[in-house]
Amino acid sequence: MVEVLHRYVTVRGQRVFYREAGAHEAPTLVLLHGFPSSSRMFRNLIPELADRFHVIAPDHLGFGNSDAPSVDAFTYTFDALTDITEALLAQLGIARYALYVQDYGAPVGWRLALRTPDAITAVITQSGNAYEDGFVPEFWKPVRAYWENPGPQTEPGVRSALSLDAIRWQYLHGVDRPELVDPDTWAADHRDVNRPGNDLVQLALFRDYAGNPPLYPQVQAYFRERQVPLLAVWGDGDEIFGPDGARAFTRDLPDAEIHLVPGGGHFLLESHLDTVAGHVRAFLTTTGSPA
Repeated sequence: MVEVLHRYVTVRGQRVFYREAGAHEAPTLVLLHGFPSSSRMFRNLIPELADRFHVIAPDHLGFGNSDAPSVDAFTYTFDALTDITEALLAQLGIARYALYVQDYGAPVGWRLALRTPDAITAVITQSGNAYEDGFVPEFWKPVRAYWENPGPQTEPGVRSALSLDAIRWQYLHGVDRPELVDPDTWAADHRDVNRPGNDLVQLALFRDYAGNPPLYPQVQAYFRERQVPLLAVWGDGDEIFGPDGARAFTRDLPDAEIHLVPGGGHFLLESHLDTVAGHVRAFLTTTGSPA
């Protein structure tokens, strides 16, 4: 039985929660979660990988068990979330690692890669977008409207993403066997993002997400220059970041390994854990494991 440790550490004055498993001397894999979840989304994947890898999965500030300071006490941007993650890894003595990104984890991961490209040994992306191709227009229409004109006319379109129905949709849409998805997942996420004041945290990050697509050319240049080993494993039914976003990686990384999992959605690990774990283990073992 693999032991998964649940730890807290103070980073830049904020209490950050992270899950950790595996031997410290093993190659490190850093897992970065997306909206509206937390490192909880990796709870079943971590034991599948920890026999061969040292796995670290933090909660971003404002999510899960990490601190959620008010918007008056902390400026919520993806740069700031990256600052916290970078400082956490430094405190833990992690200098080289493979990176697993999903949803919000991607803009944090891409910033880490741009800041310290020599630290990244491989990338696994599960609906972690880096191309305009990945945006599903219907889903992103209200978000883009909020980017362009944040205010009372556009806020309801993004605030609705905090509702129980919207979060449930993220977990179930496109999934061929929804009965495999634990209802506790969306219930826990809904509870966490609706803590007092956390709605303003999420609105701040929705606004700041507008700064991520303009970063994509730098990220793509990093891919071309570094030719980092990359595995994209996405649900083919994801209608937040669609399959075209996975295929697009091959434009800059011709050797990228792309797997579109039939019957999978945005939170692919909930319904297709064994498939994803198998791809990740094979990828890291053959091409992407840190030296």
